[in-house]
Amino acid sequence: MSAAPVEYPAYPNEDQPLTLLEAANRLMEQAPGYRVEIIGGQLTVTPPADMPHSRVLNKITRPFVAAGLDDGETEVHQGIGLWLPDGPDDYAIPDLVVVDAGGDEHLVKNSCYDPVVFRLVLEVTSSNYNTDLRSKVGAYASAMVPVYVIVNRQHQRIHVLTDPADGDYASHRVYAPGELVTLPDTLGAKVTLDVDEILTAGRPQAGRTAPADV
Repeated sequence: MSAAPVEYPAYPNEDQPLTLLEAANRLMEQAPGYRVEIIGGQLTVTPPADMPHSRVLNKITRPFVAAGLDDGETEVHQGIGLWLPDGPDDYAIPDLVVVDAGGDEHLVKNSCYDPVVFRLVLEVTSSNYNTDLRSKVGAYASAMVPVYVIVNRQHQRIHVLTDPADGDYASHRVYAPGELVTLPDTLGAKVTLDVDEILTAGRPQAGRTAPADV
C-alpha cells in the first residue's frame, strides 16, 4: 500500500517536543484505521484500503497458504511491522509478509520485528505508488529482506525484486498480464502467482444485479 508524507502532530509544549516515533504513534491514535510508517526519516500516512486493494490481498494470500507457508517453519501475515535499519525510528508495515515461525521472539519495539525473520514482503499500490516503487525498495533492501513483491495496480504489472545488496536489489523483474510468476525457493515452498488473476482483482468491479425471484 502506498503512503504520502504528512506533517507531525502539534507538540504538547515547546519544552517537550515529540520524537518522530511518538509523533507516529500519536497520528495512529488520531486517525484510527490509517497506516503510519517512518521511511527514511519521513513520517508517512496511508488511508484505509479500498475494496479492490483488499481483494488483491485476499487473492494473493491464497497461494502462499496453499503452499504450506502458513504452517510449520514459516507464517503468513498481513500488516506486521518491520523495524528498519535506516534510522533510529524507521519502520514499515508491509501489506503481506512471509516470516520465520517463532518470530515473536524477535520483537524490537513499537510492535515491529527484526528484519532477520522476514523472507518476503509484499505491497499493493494505491494512489501514491512511488513510495512502494522507490522509497521502500531501498528500505527493504537495506534491511536485507530477500524478496520484495509489488502489485503495481497503476501500471498493471507485478514486480519481483531479489538479491538485496548495498541498499538496492540486484534483480528486478517485471511481469505483465498473461504471465505466471514463480517466486524464489528461498521462501521454503514453490509459490506461483497468476498475474492476470491478481491484477483483475485489483480493478473496481461493476455493480451486480441481484437474481430475479422465480
